[in-house]
Amino acid sequence: MSDVITKRTTRRSSGAFGDSVFEWLCRGAGLLVLGLLGAIIVTLFIGALPAFRHFGFDFLFSTKWNPVEGREEFGAAIAIIGTLLSSIFAIILAVPLAFGIAFFLTELAPQWLRRPVGTAVELLAAVPSIIFGMWGLFIVVPFIQNHIQLAWGEELSAIPLIGWAFTSTNYAGTSIFAASLVIAIMILPFIAATMRDVFEQVPAVFKESAYGMGATRWEVVSQVVIPYTRISVAGGVMLGLGRALGETMAVTFVIGNANRLPGSLFDATTTIASVVAMEFPESLSGSLQQSALLALGFILFIISFIVLAASRYLLRSRLKG
Repeated sequence: MSDVITKRTTRRSSGAFGDSVFEWLCRGAGLLVLGLLGAIIVTLFIGALPAFRHFGFDFLFSTKWNPVEGREEFGAAIAIIGTLLSSIFAIILAVPLAFGIAFFLTELAPQWLRRPVGTAVELLAAVPSIIFGMWGLFIVVPFIQNHIQLAWGEELSAIPLIGWAFTSTNYAGTSIFAASLVIAIMILPFIAATMRDVFEQVPAVFKESAYGMGATRWEVVSQVVIPYTRISVAGGVMLGLGRALGETMAVTFVIGNANRLPGSLFDATTTIASVVAMEFPESLSGSLQQSALLALGFILFIISFIVLAASRYLLRSRLKG
């Protein structure tokens, strides 16, 4: 009897030791992530300090970008505006398509078709961004140039109230519209997958009750599914926005990389990520230009952090509800 008790005690002590080791390993992994995040923030901020000290708050509002030695003038306004505009336009293009895909997969598609279509949408997220950039440069840009801007540019610019958004003297095809379209395709699978998952979480009894009362399919979606999932849908859209803000290579290929404020959707401009990608390899270590590029990276980090924090807050509110 004493031998049995001794064996059980030994097993419990060894199990408790294993649990403690596993617990500390998990804690270490979590702390490692926080440490990496903090290291990135500190590195960017220290590297950006010379630019912030030299230009002050004017760095955020200045539209100048002159890397010539001896006349170095740098401002983040155009890059920030280009980043926000291209991301917002991408969201405007992607959300209706993502909603249509999610609605089709959850309400319309037969069972045998849901898995292939869902898998195809998810595989779209695995395409490297540089492939999207090359495809955008050789396919999307010429299509916009020949079949939209040259073919319908005058008619679009004549539309009352919004015609100014299509008036441009840039006929190269590379533009903020091309960048937004490419980004929209890139973030489409993330938003669609989130919408599909949250639509499937709606209790079946809610939809069945609405159908039993004579509601149409659209009425069920608009008055039952969307109100029930609106916070999670908004969180998924914010996650897609966070993905769009940091896109680099694909945007660099198609946005034109011109340091000027866009006057229309067909104008070329630049983004924070594209400026850093284009100029960082050529900047001298410790130079004011490199510091300005690190400052742009720090600003992009702050913008992305705010967007992703808002999305997590919305998703967390849905889970608590």
